[in-house]
This record gives sequence, structure tokens and C-alpha cells, in this order.
Amino acid sequence: MKTWLRFSTVFSLLAAAAFGAGVARIAPAEAAKRVAAGDAVLVDVREPNEWKESGVAAPAVLLPKSDFDGEKQEWTPFLRANRGKEILLYCRSGHRAGIVAKALAEEGYRVANAGGFREWKDAGLPVKKP
Repeated sequence: MKTWLRFSTVFSLLAAAAFGAGVARIAPAEAAKRVAAGDAVLVDVREPNEWKESGVAAPAVLLPKSDFDGEKQEWTPFLRANRGKEILLYCRSGHRAGIVAKALAEEGYRVANAGGFREWKDAGLPVKKP
């Protein structure tokens, strides 16, 4: 029993670190509500080939994680323009969104992880082709 408890604790800590510890995870419906109210902006951090393959959330700004990790040519002007808004991020599963959200939170941005695109789509929220 103690071994299982130790394993469970270690696994939970690793998962929290991997998915952006300290960053709130919100449901797609809540993300849509915040975006519609003008209080937040939704960002798809997947890569362009993923956007083309599956479509994107209709209100999403498309900013790939690769640009965030690199020169931030697209991210820098976006962040400057949206400094006062909450930034809601999603990807395929929520993993990459959590990584970017954690980094942005550490820079002082208000952020939340909106999970994965499939969750958005399954909630019946609007999608479009990029």
C-alpha cells in the first residue's frame, strides 16, 4: 500500500509539471463564454499541418508552439496587443497548451488551459477550416 501511495504521489507531481502546474484547466464551454464576453482570447498552439487536417475553433487565434519556442515572430506582437486579456490555450490534448500556459503565467500573463481541440468539437462549439 505504501509503495502504491508513493507511486501515485510521484506520478501526480510529474503529471502536474508536464501539464502546466498551477495553471487552471477550464472546459471548452467556459472558454467560449469568456471569449464571447471579450474578456479572453483563445489560442490554438498546434502546428499549421494540424490546423489544416482537423480544423480549428472558430474564435481561435492560430499561433504555433514552434514559434513560441523559437523566435516568437507571431507571438510577440500578439502578446503585446493582448496584454490585458486572459489567454486561453488549447492544442490536440492539452499538453502543449499547458506548457505554453505555464511559461506565460511565469511571465505574468493571465492564462488558462482550455484542453484539446476534440473537447471543443465534442462540446458542439463552432469550428472552421483555417
